[in-house]
Amino acid sequence: MTSEDPVLTLRAPDGGVVGEVAAVAELVVPDGRTVPVPPVRVTSDGGSAVHATGSALGLEVSARWSAPSSTGRREVRVDVRCTGTRPVDACLRIAVDLPTDPEPPWWLVPGVFYGENRPAGCARLFPRFAPASLDLQEMVSDRWAFRADRASTPAVLAWTSGGGVALVAAELSDVGMTGVGFAHDARAGAGRVHLTFPFREEPLSYDGSATPRTAELSTFRWEPGARTTVTFAAYGLSADRHGYAAVLAEQHRHNRRLARLRPWSGIGESAAIAAEGLWRWHYDPDPGVLLETAAFDRGISGADGASLDRPAMHVGWVSGIPWAYALLVHGRRAVDQRYTAAALRVIDHICAELSPSGTFWGVWYRGLGWSQSWSPVQGALHSRTLAEATQFLVRALELGDDLRERSSWVRAVRSNLDAVVARQRGDGNLGSAHHAVNGSVLSWEGAAGLAWVGALAEAGRWDGADGADGAYLRASERAGEYYAQFVEEEFLNGAPEDVDLAPSSEDGYVAVMAYMALHRRTGDARWLRLARRAADWTLTFRYTYDVTFPPGTLLERYDFGTRGADNASPSNQHLHSYGLVCSAELAELSRALGDPLYVERARETLACFRQLVPRFDGEVNAYRGMVTERYYQTACFQPKGMVLTLSHAWSVGVLLLACEQALLDPDLAEQPF
Repeated sequence: MTSEDPVLTLRAPDGGVVGEVAAVAELVVPDGRTVPVPPVRVTSDGGSAVHATGSALGLEVSARWSAPSSTGRREVRVDVRCTGTRPVDACLRIAVDLPTDPEPPWWLVPGVFYGENRPAGCARLFPRFAPASLDLQEMVSDRWAFRADRASTPAVLAWTSGGGVALVAAELSDVGMTGVGFAHDARAGAGRVHLTFPFREEPLSYDGSATPRTAELSTFRWEPGARTTVTFAAYGLSADRHGYAAVLAEQHRHNRRLARLRPWSGIGESAAIAAEGLWRWHYDPDPGVLLETAAFDRGISGADGASLDRPAMHVGWVSGIPWAYALLVHGRRAVDQRYTAAALRVIDHICAELSPSGTFWGVWYRGLGWSQSWSPVQGALHSRTLAEATQFLVRALELGDDLRERSSWVRAVRSNLDAVVARQRGDGNLGSAHHAVNGSVLSWEGAAGLAWVGALAEAGRWDGADGADGAYLRASERAGEYYAQFVEEEFLNGAPEDVDLAPSSEDGYVAVMAYMALHRRTGDARWLRLARRAADWTLTFRYTYDVTFPPGTLLERYDFGTRGADNASPSNQHLHSYGLVCSAELAELSRALGDPLYVERARETLACFRQLVPRFDGEVNAYRGMVTERYYQTACFQPKGMVLTLSHAWSVGVLLLACEQALLDPDLAEQPF
């Protein structure tokens, strides 16, 4: 071995070199300098297993890399011993150097970072990658490092033109929380990925606001004679970025043995609690709305004297028709007229007044009436919100013959779908924002228009010779083809109104529902393949492990398990339950593919969010049936271990929806592993 030889070479399945480990490890000292641990001895078992040892700064480091398994996974164990007479303060870093390439690598930190992560035109500030850049105020850099609990799986993956590399670890090790990161040197045309023990967060820490926080730089002190061990796994991958799916699925199988599921109540009981909560805390019969928030504490006001409740209702997304639909399904099954009447009244109210452009309005406000979506653009209505409302209205009309004749509902379905079909661009794009008055498309950016695909595909009853005469299906297929590029490029963005063009877990839910609706309508295998690919991308946001919460925090005290929860987005880094919206589609996908993975992950999410739902007034410092929107699993928005003490209509509604779907589908209702 010469000084130029790498300690280890990672290879893709075709044998090409995708990464090199140049040293046994690196030590990052408190001032940020990196000190390599050069190999003194490197041995092999005659195959691909490698054992390397070296020393630096009074620490002896021994790294054992197993031979690749049948899946390409290498198990790695790194032992560190302090051989000096003085304590050593440092971080241990394992880095893999990527081959030089004229283009920068494509990065993935699951749930946290996707490619460049933030499109250049996105109005929301959060971490963005750009070559040869460092602008802390704009949160742009060519190197990023994060604490592990931000990631749904503590992992960092990167691809160059010849293949990819993955490093996967646990949240915690002997030395504290793990860190994941990557860097790119534009001058050399080379990138690297790394794991750091304990973590360093740099060049800044993101707290959910537009103001960058100072970098968080932790270290570990090795006392003389102290020994520590860290473990992780590494992969060499092919050039197909979708190779992340197999890596994360394998890590999920590993983690699920360690993270038990612990729902508080059965599916039927949870449905009853959620229905009561939606009706009791969010339904206002005058004029017939599902108010978006209700404060846990009913006896306080905000600092400005206003109630903490939000007297408003979106037509879809955070309130409106989807959750009224869930309440209607429950009311009919449970034969509870209170819930049925409330649901009908909400849907009637939304359908009674359409915007001048022919679609739904965006938001109803008490004292103001109907208005636009949450957008700084005057008159803008958000496609995903409108489409989701329309899709669930289509579903509501299928609940029985007595509903199919509700003239205002039918008029609203036809008007919404006719309007968006008329605006479809030649390439299939359905637009992301529409003007409420003149119907012009205000934005074609992002994939928010993908939500219309599901609504159009499911509207078969209204697409016959006496209706749209196949126009809805044709528009749906053209749009499905257009938005396929987002799925295939592993970057879906724009679905939530509040994060502009950020990628989000909600984009994944929209895509799964859209492509499963197309497959259900046509039987075309292409749509099924896209649904599977979209589901895999969606699961990159889903936690495969249980975060360790600080002692004494609410989530620690209640032993809240995070396995099955989704990180909302790289911009909104908190756990949320919106993934329950596509539970039925994930079960349907599993049946169509003969692969249990997707229904298993759906069951897992339903089990996760049957935690922390108060069963009686006073439990979790809330009232029966209240469900929070946010569970804080990392240092973002609020301290780790807290919850947002507001019940959201969508949080209650999506739990009710998934419970009702599970009660109809034995595959979803099966006891999760």
